[in-house]
Amino acid sequence: MGRPVERETGESGPSELPPGQRLQRGWPVTHYGPVPKFRPERWDFRVFGATADGEKHAWSHEEFAALPYASVVADLHCVTKFSMLGAEWGGVPASAVLSLAPPAPEVTHVMVWAEYGYSANLRLADFTDPRTLFASHKDGELLTAEHGFPLRLVVPHLYAWKGPKWVRGIEYMTADRRGFWEERGYHNVGDPWREQRYSYQETPGEGPEL
Repeated sequence: MGRPVERETGESGPSELPPGQRLQRGWPVTHYGPVPKFRPERWDFRVFGATADGEKHAWSHEEFAALPYASVVADLHCVTKFSMLGAEWGGVPASAVLSLAPPAPEVTHVMVWAEYGYSANLRLADFTDPRTLFASHKDGELLTAEHGFPLRLVVPHLYAWKGPKWVRGIEYMTADRRGFWEERGYHNVGDPWREQRYSYQETPGEGPEL
């Protein structure tokens, strides 16, 4: 999906470990459930919910691969306490999807949907961050199936569970609701620098209103 380009520089900042993290050599495989089989003729990427034009938008695998390609150097921080520093991620920036299928003005959050109904919720401000990327490559190579091929979301400033593997679309929301791991006790925001691992750490305003 897309093709690697020369690495950007000057955006990643110093590589440091957030509190409670340890440096990881290599990239462990961590996920819940089986690895889905990729069938390009059946794969599509959808944007739905509170879109600005009220319509659903969809791209085939070939169409999505033709969208603008960008790269970002960013760390990956797993809530299981390992950190992988200085990876080069390549793929379609979230900004490209936002420009083609913009959200309605009242949208505050995004639900990222992946295979098997897996989901992760994000504040719109996190999704619209200029470094948020739908990654198809790492360090110039296509992702493996175990690491999320054909598409995984990378949100460098949040814990890695906020960037699901095997992404299939996004839903624009006018109110927050918890995703898969957030419903199972993980923090609704997931900032590694504030060590926001679990829901019991949430302060007022960090979770959906009941």
